[in-house]
Amino acid sequence: MAKKDQNLKEKERVEAVLELLRKQAPLTVKQEKFCNNACVERFLKAKGDSVKKAAKQLRACLSWRESIGTEHLIADEFSAELAEGVAYVAGHDEESRPVMIFRIKQDYHKFHSQKLFTRLLVFTLEVAIQTMPKNIEEFVLLFDGSFFRSASAFMNILLATLKMITEYYPCRLHKAFVIDPPSLFSYLWKGVRPFVELSAVTVVVSSLDFEESLEFNHFTSYPRASSLRFDPSSVPSTAKIGSCSSSRFSFTVSHHFDSLKPWYLSLTDSSTSKVGPTNPSTTLLGPALVSPINARSLSFASPAARTTRGNINGVKKGFFPSTPMPEKTQKLDPTCFNHPRTPRPSFLQSPAMFFRKECRVSKADKSRESFLPFLKFYRRPYDEMIYRSKMRPPLGGLISIVSPHLKRRHMSVSQRF
Repeated sequence: MAKKDQNLKEKERVEAVLELLRKQAPLTVKQEKFCNNACVERFLKAKGDSVKKAAKQLRACLSWRESIGTEHLIADEFSAELAEGVAYVAGHDEESRPVMIFRIKQDYHKFHSQKLFTRLLVFTLEVAIQTMPKNIEEFVLLFDGSFFRSASAFMNILLATLKMITEYYPCRLHKAFVIDPPSLFSYLWKGVRPFVELSAVTVVVSSLDFEESLEFNHFTSYPRASSLRFDPSSVPSTAKIGSCSSSRFSFTVSHHFDSLKPWYLSLTDSSTSKVGPTNPSTTLLGPALVSPINARSLSFASPAARTTRGNINGVKKGFFPSTPMPEKTQKLDPTCFNHPRTPRPSFLQSPAMFFRKECRVSKADKSRESFLPFLKFYRRPYDEMIYRSKMRPPLGGLISIVSPHLKRRHMSVSQRF
């Protein structure tokens, strides 16, 4: 019952906003289509359910859209930008939200006006909104700041974009990631952040923090570690492999105390080594018994890893055959040892437990984890054909009719100055 009353109140507020708009000036057919219930609800949510403030902002949005000419934006106007991948929709995330990427160079404003730049942003936003599913109302922005050397120039573009989204696309931005900005940007952003309305959903990240996930995402990608993995087929004979030798080298301890080097490593085949026990029943390791502990070297593996399953006690005799050990004078009773016991946890924990640093997740880690789902969009090469296929008329323009004759153009993500 309460939910029905809430829905009725929301509908009443939406109708009140539309009545105020019609009193100020009659709405055209396209404006009536734009001011649907979902659109008015977003403006109400942005203005704290204030009917007058929402109607005022919505009227300003309609005037701005008319001055920009959003109904006449087509892809033919931005042929150069589409070819270079300056601003485009890269795809959709797991929640079906469109992900936009802006790779604007620093000298873009030297050759293009501010109005053309604004029209390019609006065109990209309109394409993203067209690709939204039925129940999705938000999008994600990725700003690539690696093309900028000036922090102030990049800050001006970022603030202009966020301000435009705040005023004319309220409650649309889910997350904005600023990737690899100039070195001084963090200081400027720290001072400007309290005055930016969308600062709570804007995150600054560095692509260098994710290089390991691109190159070292698997154990075998490490050349040194992968070369030391145990390969049973590479061992010609395992009958002589003991506790102090392996298929790669053998470790020998000299009994002469006057030697300068009481140990030495031989890189010969360990099958010819006479070190260690030669009983094959206790030293043979099948492929199923090889683990990362004994894969690199059988000589430095743990005693439990060098023995077969169920025969851990077999390593007690002759564990170090080449190392002189003193003889035992008496047998020790294992019951005489007093092993330390783990104390029972107290019901009243120490107050310091509430201030442990391990329990707190740093802000950098949170931003890094939030950017991981969108890392694939940032590293994916740009394809003009795929982006144009997302455009619906009239945004697609005339080129969308002859799209099969359009050549694909890939732009490397790492392309810089």
